[in-house]
Amino acid sequence: MFYTGFADEAANSLERQLEATKALGWKHIEVRMIDRIFLGKMTDEQFDKVLETMSNTDITFNCYGSGVANWNCPPLDEEAYQATKQELLISIPRMQKLGIKQLRGMSFKVDPKERVDSPEQERFIFDKVNELVSICKDAGIVYGHENCMNYGGQSWFHACKLLDNIKHDNFMFIFDTGNPTFLQSRMGLPPYDVQNAWEFYTHVREKIGYVHIKDSITKLNEDGSVKEREFTYAGDGNGFIPEILTDLFKRGYDGGFSMEPHIQSVFHEGDDTNDEALKEQRKFETYIEYGKRFEALVAKCKAAAAK
Repeated sequence: MFYTGFADEAANSLERQLEATKALGWKHIEVRMIDRIFLGKMTDEQFDKVLETMSNTDITFNCYGSGVANWNCPPLDEEAYQATKQELLISIPRMQKLGIKQLRGMSFKVDPKERVDSPEQERFIFDKVNELVSICKDAGIVYGHENCMNYGGQSWFHACKLLDNIKHDNFMFIFDTGNPTFLQSRMGLPPYDVQNAWEFYTHVREKIGYVHIKDSITKLNEDGSVKEREFTYAGDGNGFIPEILTDLFKRGYDGGFSMEPHIQSVFHEGDDTNDEALKEQRKFETYIEYGKRFEALVAKCKAAAAK
């Protein structure tokens, strides 16, 4: 088992991301953005600086949290697909130079004008994800799919359907504990309710190879629109994180836990919230606090699983 995280939620610069990781005593980062730029969208000069910095530290990037096939990429749009495919093709040699063996990818934005399970839309999604996964396989990279604002995150049913239709052994399911807490379960007819994280987990747990940690509380209006949403520390929301962790440990899970807090920075009494430097410092501190609290939660859940 190991800890990692989207350290761009601690800081923008790579140097500060490394500093936050060292403060937690961790050895890994799930790299997403550095200076607000995806690894696969950097210039060669920007990437060379990343490569140089990483060559001088014992911290590694265990995964690239890419934007490949994410919620900005609609299905049934060949131009958008070619753009996300190009991002992957640019990313792969960079990942290889950094020793990254795993990519976080998705399964396209669901067109709101189409039924979620529109045969044409599903055929496009399954075909294109298979192609992306195949490209990764040829490069020795695992394509990890996250249940997010994409086809495979619409419900546990759609996640299972996606898993059944991707025919490569380098395809892995990344379960995010927090995404079901604010995404609607798009099964049946609207209005849709918020997904149940435990229910989602129990349907995919046999396929989970990696876990993202976030948590939230979301309230909906009667028409299904979001009334209120608050991201919380792990275990304080509706993500069933203690129950999921305990079950994972009982089942022998020994993989990674990647922090993706999304939590608002915690300010101290008397802080000037307009002070940009102070805001960055509190953001940095909040990420570290999140990691420490999660480590403590893991210890409790491991003890519970051992009983």
